[in-house]
Amino acid sequence: MLETVKQPTLPQKQPAFSPLRSKGKMALIEAALYVTGRPIDLKTLGSVVGFRSEDKTRELARLVKEKYGSDGTCLEILELSDGRFVMQLKPQYVKHVKKLASRQLLTAGPMKTLSFIAYRQPIPQSYLAKVRGNLAYSHVKQLREMGLIAEERLGRTKILRTTPNFADYFNLSHDLPTMKKQLEKMFQSIKASKMSKKTPMNADQVKNALTARLEGKSLSP
Repeated sequence: MLETVKQPTLPQKQPAFSPLRSKGKMALIEAALYVTGRPIDLKTLGSVVGFRSEDKTRELARLVKEKYGSDGTCLEILELSDGRFVMQLKPQYVKHVKKLASRQLLTAGPMKTLSFIAYRQPIPQSYLAKVRGNLAYSHVKQLREMGLIAEERLGRTKILRTTPNFADYFNLSHDLPTMKKQLEKMFQSIKASKMSKKTPMNADQVKNALTARLEGKSLSP
């Protein structure tokens, strides 16, 4: 009688996260996104949950993102193009509750100046003043003090550009070409119900797009 060869028992592959362990760490991801109200990179999220691996942190953050996408909550978690994650109010709820939002970050004048800088950057301050008028100088001072723009000297003028703080506040990419594409997309989504044909953006349209994003931001946790 032939003897059968007993095959060695191979250890079963362990899941990346045990249900109990991942539930607690997912809650930490939610807490971090809730309390900051801005995009957070994987290194920072990893430090919160105790992971050195960005791949594990990304996998966990995506589980939280999927949870918010399927449970019908008014909040959503987005994975940005640069790998960061952010929690915000879903766009369809903004119009119903925006009147309850706190005072806006900026009034219309500085917001329009900021929008012009964001879409035209890097831009000479002299050109900005020519287009926006002498009030642009006071707007620039306010925006600089708020950390939304930075300036560098070039000859007799200054070159203006937005800061990482600006990108974080409006949930935009730090990469300039990507940021401009995001602004374009934001504007087109706002205009979709009114126009079927794409039109070039101007400062007013960028302002409207940023204001819409700001309303959602101010209503986020």
